[in-house]
Amino acid sequence: MAEDEKQVKAEELEQAFALFSEASAQLAGAYHELQQQVEGLTAELAVANGELRRQYLEKEALSQRLGLLLAALPAGVVALSGEGVVEEVNPAARAMLGEPLVGESWEQVAARALRPTSTPHDWDVAASPSGRPQRVNVVTSHIDPAGRQIVLLHDVTEAYEMQQELQRHQRLTAMGEMAARLAHQLRTPLATAMLYTAHLTKPALAEADRMRFSDKALARLRHLEQLIRDMLSFVKGEAGGRERVDVASLLAELRQVVEPQMVQRGLLFELDDRSGEATVLGDRKELTGVLVNLLENAMQACDAGGKVLVRGERAGGEVVLTVADTGRGVAEELHERLFEPFFTTRAEGTGLGLAIVRNVVQAHGGRVEMKSVPGQGSEFTLRLPVTSNGEQQ
Repeated sequence: MAEDEKQVKAEELEQAFALFSEASAQLAGAYHELQQQVEGLTAELAVANGELRRQYLEKEALSQRLGLLLAALPAGVVALSGEGVVEEVNPAARAMLGEPLVGESWEQVAARALRPTSTPHDWDVAASPSGRPQRVNVVTSHIDPAGRQIVLLHDVTEAYEMQQELQRHQRLTAMGEMAARLAHQLRTPLATAMLYTAHLTKPALAEADRMRFSDKALARLRHLEQLIRDMLSFVKGEAGGRERVDVASLLAELRQVVEPQMVQRGLLFELDDRSGEATVLGDRKELTGVLVNLLENAMQACDAGGKVLVRGERAGGEVVLTVADTGRGVAEELHERLFEPFFTTRAEGTGLGLAIVRNVVQAHGGRVEMKSVPGQGSEFTLRLPVTSNGEQQ
């Protein structure tokens, strides 16, 4: 009996040892497989680390190149945060805007260093380091969803000066071409005035005739004076002052000036002001002169019972001023010639009124548009850039 128990225990021990050996072999295989996986992952990690390091070095080199490029750029670059605070600037921007910059609000920097002009996106530098007038073009662009922005400042001083010089040369060229026309325009009223004045020297001239000849001579001399004044305005061709002009007050002042003349001529005058609080940057006197010029033309074109309308409204970044009448209108083939110097459809006209209108409006950064139908009237539209809070749109 004892022998049988020993034999059973020996068999159980032998089975347990076999199971242990089998488990050990499985563990050894699993360990070997795990070791191979670790070695593979280590190799992959080494490759990934190498790739990351390569990318890091490439980005570091790119960052250095971009830094050198920004430093060498003649244009100013200003990086803004989502809140509009200056985060980074390049040397060109620092030279244009001065110090301090980083950490300041861009609105404060612009208000301190830049002054608006009549040209959209163009600004005058308030205190140029060189001491000479400097003009920059400012463009702002968004670069990410967080609202960060890049402000680019291009120095357009030379281009602006060349443009001004070109305009002066064009005006001088136009003056040369107008010399013959001007001589004719001056000769006729001058000869007429001299003829009437010669009659005044006759001793036997009746007092009534003397007064009549005197009035006619004076009228011709006034015509000469107006012609010379218009010519000087045309040659000037630039906006004078630089102030914010409130459109509503300008139109109200215009109404006081022209409405009595309209009533005297038997015309209906209507003012439709929808400009709100819109303002334009420029010379108030010259803008008033432009509108008065157009209104005088409208009055000349209308017979008694006609209607003249002045409308002011804001359309996006522009103030739109319209002068419309129900007068005789102008034939389509004459539309382009109306703005030519000394071209006129009236015997008493100087032919410079509309040329002056276009010059003044262009000097204020705007443009003139015209529509006219014979027998139905004419409409002149002036489009001028709006200013808001002292800054041009």
